[in-house]
Amino acid sequence: MGQLIRIFLLILLIIGASLPSWSAVQGNIQYQIPIDYTKLNEAEILERAEFFYGMALKSSNGNVNEEMTAALNLYTILCKKCPDNVMYPTRLGILYDLCGMDKYAKGCFYKAMGIKKSRPEPYFYLGEFFYKRRQFKDALNMYKRAYKNGYSGNYETLYKIGAIYEKFGDTEAALRYFKKAAEISPNSELDNKIIRVENADKSNREYYSDTRIRLIER
Repeated sequence: MGQLIRIFLLILLIIGASLPSWSAVQGNIQYQIPIDYTKLNEAEILERAEFFYGMALKSSNGNVNEEMTAALNLYTILCKKCPDNVMYPTRLGILYDLCGMDKYAKGCFYKAMGIKKSRPEPYFYLGEFFYKRRQFKDALNMYKRAYKNGYSGNYETLYKIGAIYEKFGDTEAALRYFKKAAEISPNSELDNKIIRVENADKSNREYYSDTRIRLIER
């Protein structure tokens, strides 16, 4: 079985080397041989995929390199072999996001959601996708779906929800989520942010209180 996988990966490398890098990244390689995915060892492919995924996150910097292409190819294979696994299209979405392939990234995240709507991961990473592009309303919706589906104790989810509410000027909601995040992972940077938001929230309350008083006096 290991020999079969090594031959298969060699064929992938040969095919990938003969194609433009963007074609490889798009995951639309038309293989010249029939592939029986059932005969491939999922654990062995996943081990290689995870290795190249980690390398791609560290080394690509938004560029398409060998590690990125290898990770994309391997997770594409895993998606075909295990179409009910939520994490494989989610990982593909993260990789496509990393190299700026927005259409493919969103497609993968939505595909993962369709496999199992109750899993939080694809919602969280689509939230990350929108957050990086400053589409904060869409990001908030995705983060809150992730929160509802099991990420209520996830620091990054809580922090990002708080940060978006802060951007929207809703200091009360921002504080609520920042404090939940601080309970999970206390740190001085977040403590300082909470103090700043509390001061802003106090100022907002005083402003609206003074405004209401003036309106009543009129």
